[in-house]
Amino acid sequence: MFTSRQPQPFKPKEPTSPKTSIYPRSEHNISRTLISDHALKVLYRLRKENYQAYLVGGCVRDLLLGREPKDFDVVTDAHPEEIRAVFRNCRLIGRRFRLAHVHFGNEVVEVATFRALNNEDGEGDRQHSRDGRILRDNIYGTIEEDAWRRDFTVNALYYNIRDFSVVDFVGGMDDHKAGILRLIGEPEQRYREDPVRMLRAVRFAVKLGFTIHPTCAEPIHRLAPLLEGIPSARLYDEVIKLLLSGYSVQTFEELRHFNLFGRLFPETEHCLARQPEGYPLVFLAKVLERTDERIQQNKGVAPFFLFAALLWEPVRILANAKIKSGDNDVFAYQEAASEVLTRQVRSVAIPRAISLIMREVWALQPRLERTTGVRPYKLLGHPRFRAAYDFLVLRAETGEADQELAEWWTHFQSADEAQQRAMTREGGARTGTRKTRVRKRGPRKPKITHDT
Repeated sequence: MFTSRQPQPFKPKEPTSPKTSIYPRSEHNISRTLISDHALKVLYRLRKENYQAYLVGGCVRDLLLGREPKDFDVVTDAHPEEIRAVFRNCRLIGRRFRLAHVHFGNEVVEVATFRALNNEDGEGDRQHSRDGRILRDNIYGTIEEDAWRRDFTVNALYYNIRDFSVVDFVGGMDDHKAGILRLIGEPEQRYREDPVRMLRAVRFAVKLGFTIHPTCAEPIHRLAPLLEGIPSARLYDEVIKLLLSGYSVQTFEELRHFNLFGRLFPETEHCLARQPEGYPLVFLAKVLERTDERIQQNKGVAPFFLFAALLWEPVRILANAKIKSGDNDVFAYQEAASEVLTRQVRSVAIPRAISLIMREVWALQPRLERTTGVRPYKLLGHPRFRAAYDFLVLRAETGEADQELAEWWTHFQSADEAQQRAMTREGGARTGTRKTRVRKRGPRKPKITHDT
């Protein structure tokens, strides 16, 4: 069991150091034309009501990099109830962090109140667990205190709508220019406050092409076990962000480097560690690569396929053991899936709607090996056939499944009725591509994801 000292809440020695820097419009590249119209409405409305209003966090960071932000976050000195009084289209959410969501149709602008450093510095409440994790943080303070409460320096830059300047209290602009990801405050203490910051460090470093500062990278290996104290449902959300960002191959490598992947998928890591150069690693890397390609091409991605690949090796090994013990192959895969998923949800809680489809994809793998009689026709009509077929093709590409079987299914789908009958006769299966003149197509790249 992982044990260590009990940290105190984060208290920087000099909240005003490094010196506050203000970068006027002439010294940065952020233009109002790049900011969401709805975010601008929120900023100007708060200012009109005599509140301070800034853009903050990832949107400022991404705008400085010349990227289009996914969303825009606003921070203000108005308290949540005051924000709701300003905007009729506002809802207050959250207990751990009280936030205001201002709705504009399908777009939501998140508005937060400046948070104080310590309980005595402002009004509200803050609670920590015995191991130092923040359970609730609703103490309100000043913008400078708010900056010191944030995680990384490059995420603590404020765009001031009043004069279009960028305000920097923690040296974030210098780190931004240098491509360095650095925690605000003492790294180990900040990780203990919220262990998910270790995952965020990896995600931001990969996404931005930044380097994690050595003082922030060093504790991660030791503190990785702290993730065991994070709710598994929250870790599911983090895994989605990590692996469906378009950079999953590099993210996967970094997670393994920092011993974080094993905390998220312990049985998968065990399998990969036993066969570091074998097809389990190659197969998973191939799935991640194809997933990144789809995201970069603005194509849809369904999480079930990715999670099915992540847990395939533990399921396959357990199913094979059951088959050797005399179980029917389809039943063996069903039982193996249940056992692996039951253990997995203790680390990362996969929603039932997703795990049910994963089970179907896994259970169809042994059924795809039956290519005679009426069974292939029945499989073609299965709602998960396409996903299971793509899964088989990737397995074959990486040497784990029979390449000839994958090719048989590829040709079977494009064959006419007479050719399909010939392919499914006893003795014609698997060699049907040679015994019948089937029109061949070029190699097909699996879609990876499918509508569900």
